[in-house]
This record gives sequence, C-alpha cells and structure tokens, in this order.
Amino acid sequence: MAVILSLETSTTICSISLHQNGVLIGEKSLDVPGAHSEKLMGMIESLLDECQFTIKQVNAVAVSEGPGSYTGLRIGVSVAKGLAFAGDIPLIAISTLKALSYGAKSQVEDFGLIVAMLDARRMEVYREVFDEDLVSVRKLDSEIIDEESFSDLLEKGKVYYVGDAVEKVSKVIHHENAIFLDVAISAEYVGALAFEKFQKGEFADLAYFVPNYLKEFKALQSKKNPLLI
Repeated sequence: MAVILSLETSTTICSISLHQNGVLIGEKSLDVPGAHSEKLMGMIESLLDECQFTIKQVNAVAVSEGPGSYTGLRIGVSVAKGLAFAGDIPLIAISTLKALSYGAKSQVEDFGLIVAMLDARRMEVYREVFDEDLVSVRKLDSEIIDEESFSDLLEKGKVYYVGDAVEKVSKVIHHENAIFLDVAISAEYVGALAFEKFQKGEFADLAYFVPNYLKEFKALQSKKNPLLI
C-alpha cells in the first residue's frame, strides 16, 4: 500500500491531498493571505484525521517543486522535507507546471499541446509546453508574452493554456487554435503524478533538494547564504 501526502504551495493557493495507491481519498485547499505559513500544518493534521490516517501511516511526502512564489515554495518544501525526515520516508518532487498540465488533461477534448503558465510579473510568465502524454516539448523557462508568442505552435494545431497567467495572456494572444482553460493548481494533481514516481522509486535527495525558483532563486543564490533553501 502506498499512502502519499502531497503539498502544493507554489501560488496563493495552499493545497494538500492524500492518495492511497494513486486514488484520491482527501483534499483541502485555501486561498487566503498567510495560509502557507499559518494554516498548512493544521490542514495536514485535519486531513489525516478526516481520512482516518496518522502521519506514521504515510509512505511518502510529495511536494510541488516550482516554479512559483518564492515564499510559498520555501514553506512547502521546508514542511515536506521536515515530514519526510521525521518519518524516514521518501520525498517526491513534482514539477508545478506538469501538475497543472495533468489537471488540464481532464478538460482537453482533442489532441493539442498544453502550455502551463504561472504569472511572474507584468507580461512575463514561467512556462513549459507539454504534449498529450505530458512529455515536455518546450523546456521550462521565463518568457515575456506578446501577440506572436507560441505562434509556431498555434499554426500547427490547438494549443491549450492553463495556469494563473491565463487571464492576462488571453488578452494578448488571439488565435482560433488558442484555448484558455480554467484549472486551478491543486495537490490532487501533484499526488497523482507522485504515485507514478513512487512506483518507479524516483525520489528526491532529502539532503540536497531545493525548489526551482527560477530567476528569484538565482538572484538569491548570488548572496551566498547557505541557510536559504
């Protein structure tokens, strides 16, 4: 039996889920200021209690690895690593954008590429492009969006956009093949992908794993502060 506790804190949404053998058995989400720092541990305790599990029965902890909010990712990964270390159980890292794409698949009717995006600032986004099998076909990067963005993909067929940058991107990109989806990030998707990694034994190195902050992380690293995650 594989019981996986998953945390998703890459955006303003604080989301947790519990899966048993890949099947969702419980989920909680909050989108309020301070939820990551003030509510996360209480949400975990409440979810485990509602699902009639104890933390000692959890076989792995999964966490969204980014990109996303520096503060949110830092808190989520810190909590996940703490639980994994205390319980001597594996840590599983899941790409935030791949999790978003997994959630988008339930709304995709025809074949098309999925552009998963998180809002950065102004017209900039963090984005990655996935095919229908969730294989990355355009690697994770930051990009400033304009009316020509993804034009090469749009000319070839349908392109589905998902993530919290959809609203601003939809005001710029106007193409008949562009489809904008309303899918909120959720630990449910993190947990589903985590079960696949659990079965393959693909675990993060508990001692050295850090979130993928992209540009924010690179800037902070230059300060050479070894205490930052």
